Amino acid sequence: MPVLLVILGILLFGFLIAIHEFGHFITAKLSGVRVNEFAIGMGPKLWLKQGEETLYTLRLFPIGGFCAMEGEDEDTDDPRSFQKAKAWKKFLIMAAGAFMNFVAGLLIFVVLAAVSDGYVAPVVAEFLPQYTPSNGPQLQVGDRILSVDGNPIFVAKDVQLFFDRGEDDLDFVVRRDGKKVTLKGCHMPPFQTDDGYKRGIRLAQYPLTPGNILRQGWGDSIDTVRLVWLSLGDLFSGAVGIREMSGPVGIVDMMGQTVQHSESVGLAAYNIFYLVAFIAVNLAVMNLLPIPALDGGRIFFLIINLIYTAITKRELNPKYEGVVNTICFVALLGLMVVVAASDVLKLFGR
Repeated sequence: MPVLLVILGILLFGFLIAIHEFGHFITAKLSGVRVNEFAIGMGPKLWLKQGEETLYTLRLFPIGGFCAMEGEDEDTDDPRSFQKAKAWKKFLIMAAGAFMNFVAGLLIFVVLAAVSDGYVAPVVAEFLPQYTPSNGPQLQVGDRILSVDGNPIFVAKDVQLFFDRGEDDLDFVVRRDGKKVTLKGCHMPPFQTDDGYKRGIRLAQYPLTPGNILRQGWGDSIDTVRLVWLSLGDLFSGAVGIREMSGPVGIVDMMGQTVQHSESVGLAAYNIFYLVAFIAVNLAVMNLLPIPALDGGRIFFLIINLIYTAITKRELNPKYEGVVNTICFVALLGLMVVVAASDVLKLFGR
């Protein structure tokens, strides 16, 4: 694996971590909460600078980072502590990291849309010669595909995604002549072509306009959110296993594969930044899952505490959240080690 590629991977991970932690940091500052340390990376300090009240550090291992707020995990009498902040401020602070990751991914997707060859829309442009119409309901040229088998279509590639996940008979909702039309049981068995499995249609491509650029960037972002949920569903249903998961090692290797199989430097850069945008939105979604030790878990405990306080007129003892967060953090580190080991084994073809 080229050294430069490893360095690029580290820098990109560092960027996503910095964006995430900056979200927590700036929201805490704007909310009047004291921040003791703002760190990028984990482990021993490589660089530090003491600000007026915050210590800024860069640490050795680019696998995380943190925004250490006063009273976040311990008791304190400081009136500017995280514990003493209003519930809505705590919610904003905890959600800000994921929000910044999503915004970063969205902006990258918009830039990539602006430098693409054109805007491909989920509109039927023509039928391939291999397409054989049946006697049942059929798509028509000019139909804008709104959903496939009940799954909304955000961007053109969603059509192929749900074609691949579907059976021979597909249900569509399309916009035809300005009206929504439901097509039940369209018989469109897949067949192999040079660029992948098809169902017999080619989608329309339009020139780039500011509206199409924004539409593509937003669609890619929302589509990535859904892909994360689909992947989680496949993981819990057993459709995919833990071997399919990737951590930093696997993602850097994926970048290497992307570079090697790209036809030009420009295309390689496009594909790498597309992957970065995908990971940024992925991080946003994963961090908001109601899992202790993640931002979503802390938001979940915040809601539980609000309910508990409303019923008992007493706040939930924060030590319980601390214990659960510690246990889940250790479990999360264990999962990271397992995934990293799996990535290394895959590098050696095992």
